[in-house]
Amino acid sequence: MVVYRNIQNTHRPTKTSLTLVIKVGTSSICDESTHYPLLGNLSRIVETILQLKRMGHRVVLVTSAAVGTGLRRLNMAEKPKKFASIQAIAAVGQGRLMSMYDDLFGQFNQPVAQILLTRNDLADRGQYLNAVNCLEELLDMGVVPIVNENDSISVTEIKFGDNDTLSAITAGMVKADYLFLMTDVDCLYTDNPRSNPEARPVLVCDDIEALRREIKVSAPGSALGTGGMITKLVAADLATAAGVTTIIARGATPENIMPIIDASSSDGKVPMHTRFVAKPKPLVDRKWWILHGLHTAGTIYINGDVTKAINEGQMDAPLFAHNITKVEGHFVEHQAVRLVVQHTDERGVTDDVSVAKGIVNYSSAEIIRIMLAKESDIIDSLGYKDADCIINRDNMAISL
Repeated sequence: MVVYRNIQNTHRPTKTSLTLVIKVGTSSICDESTHYPLLGNLSRIVETILQLKRMGHRVVLVTSAAVGTGLRRLNMAEKPKKFASIQAIAAVGQGRLMSMYDDLFGQFNQPVAQILLTRNDLADRGQYLNAVNCLEELLDMGVVPIVNENDSISVTEIKFGDNDTLSAITAGMVKADYLFLMTDVDCLYTDNPRSNPEARPVLVCDDIEALRREIKVSAPGSALGTGGMITKLVAADLATAAGVTTIIARGATPENIMPIIDASSSDGKVPMHTRFVAKPKPLVDRKWWILHGLHTAGTIYINGDVTKAINEGQMDAPLFAHNITKVEGHFVEHQAVRLVVQHTDERGVTDDVSVAKGIVNYSSAEIIRIMLAKESDIIDSLGYKDADCIINRDNMAISL
């Protein structure tokens, strides 16, 4: 086994250092019934990170459990359904959660930093780059950044949804070599091993779409968390597109991270885990940010000419109104939209196939006016012209 290195990561203190993002779920931090912190697990996580740092690696920790910690602090038995109540509980729990981490890391004089992110923080390119620069500076200082979603101000429609997705976004931001998704099982299985004794472990995956068709991942997350195996597949898809090798491993044994990444462990003694192989040609930062960092505000349906150019690898041109067949949703200029083509199979069944994502120069209402006018001159359609096309080629990322 060879230690993987992300070709996009050119910011290494030494030739052997790696950048790792470790995501720890609520079930690894809080007891699901009592909500008391699992101090033994937390201590092992902290000790593992410290050992990785002694080996010269840079580590980012993505943590859940703000809500679980808040429930314990407020002596509440169950997570409420009201969204505002959950936000308030998270606000109480986040401070307590960081206090626990600071106490544990502080025993070894290891400084930590709190980074709270929302989708809105990353929607603006300038803010996104500021967040990237802050993370890189913290890592250069030897600090362990601890990342969580800012649940107290996140809007339901544009939340990351779970910290698996947030960890994948974070891994892409720091151009990590490895993303570890620590969970309550050793690896991904073809079915739930607790209910199906014939479930087989998935050890290596280089085609996530094919894997989705072969396995059953309907199991939800824990009572306190929001994730599950479905969200881990989504996270692996996002991270591998950025050139990040993604690992699913057991959260109760974080010390297994070392032998998993150690090249000398080629003697068959590597702990069981699932490895998602990084894409050999990862998306460049801006394209990846468009595809995965931006909230999708609407959908534009395009004709076959554009789809053919994409399939042939010749999509190096802007999107014009005459290539658009339909617009769905209400969005404004500079928001991101999906580009979709409708495909009909031999049985006559029509499916929507997402082929790209891009930042529009015009609102949905303006695009419809340009389409209906059937004129090449945008000024004749609108009375003004902000851009020559609907989406510039530099603002479009192919998702096929």
